[in-house]
Amino acid sequence: MTQLLGTPGATGNPNWRVLTVLLFLWQPWSMASPEHPGSPGCMGPITQCTARTQQEAPATGPDLLRPGPDGHLDTHSGLSSNSSMTTRELQQYWQNEKCRWKHVKLLFEIASARIEERRVSKFVVYQIIVIQTGSFDNNKAVLERRYSDFAKLQKALLKTFREEIEDVEFPRKYLTGNFAEEMICERRRALQEYLGLLYAIRCVRRSREFLDFLTRPELREAFGCLRAGQYPRALELLLRVLPLQEKLTAHCPAAAVPALCAVLLCHRDLDRPAEAFAAGERALQRLQAREGHRYYAPLLDAMVRLAYALGKDFVSLQERLEESQLRRPTPRGITLKELTVREYLY
Repeated sequence: MTQLLGTPGATGNPNWRVLTVLLFLWQPWSMASPEHPGSPGCMGPITQCTARTQQEAPATGPDLLRPGPDGHLDTHSGLSSNSSMTTRELQQYWQNEKCRWKHVKLLFEIASARIEERRVSKFVVYQIIVIQTGSFDNNKAVLERRYSDFAKLQKALLKTFREEIEDVEFPRKYLTGNFAEEMICERRRALQEYLGLLYAIRCVRRSREFLDFLTRPELREAFGCLRAGQYPRALELLLRVLPLQEKLTAHCPAAAVPALCAVLLCHRDLDRPAEAFAAGERALQRLQAREGHRYYAPLLDAMVRLAYALGKDFVSLQERLEESQLRRPTPRGITLKELTVREYLY
């Protein structure tokens, strides 16, 4: 060592200067610095530093609560701490959660128009395609409306939202030339823009008037077929309009419950108990924490019977029904069918 460094006091020795620099660089790692846990002087083993870092890191793990779309904690979205889900399952889980939180945005396209001639009337029918943006939508809705239907919508909206839609221009009707090809194409584009502008206004897109314009004709026909016992036709219409209704009423899940119960009844009366039970589960999910809803008890009663027929757990459903009846007694139990067939009578 003496031969390598020379005399300790000889600071001019180059080897001594090198050793001094090395000691200076090494010294902070051995010093305790609890005041600066992020500095190289952090005390304790590496695992302690790692644990502290993980504790201070943002909560992003699947076992922790995540804020919902409105910033509230979603206590139902957290996975169990003992979850054994694979990476692929976790990715699918969070993808589903992201879709659930994401605000549904709809795109309206009037793809085509045709002229309908009746005995005493002649009018143009516009085909409206409604799709969900941001992801592949295999449940796009296709519906047809006349110009007079748009005019009724505009009149109804003006009664409640005159100030909100004062800048939304409604394509007016002309005295002549309404059936010319050029005029039909121009009006088709104008009506498409009109729907997009209405949907961009929050209070309008959530209004009863806007929802009825897009879903009521099909729902009214479907419930009419249900009352007439035409279950295949009713089911066809319901399955066509229900996805659109669910997208439009994401802010109010219970709004789609009557249609889901109608699907249950159609499947049940067509001797498809498994499909009926699945529709009932979707309806019950939309009635969570809403035991006072008029559909809650009749739906539970129907689900108890379906679960018993399918060999499923009907005891828990029966207990829920009994607890509901104890809290909210009713003079006479109305059946689900008696309640559902009253919808969309007018």
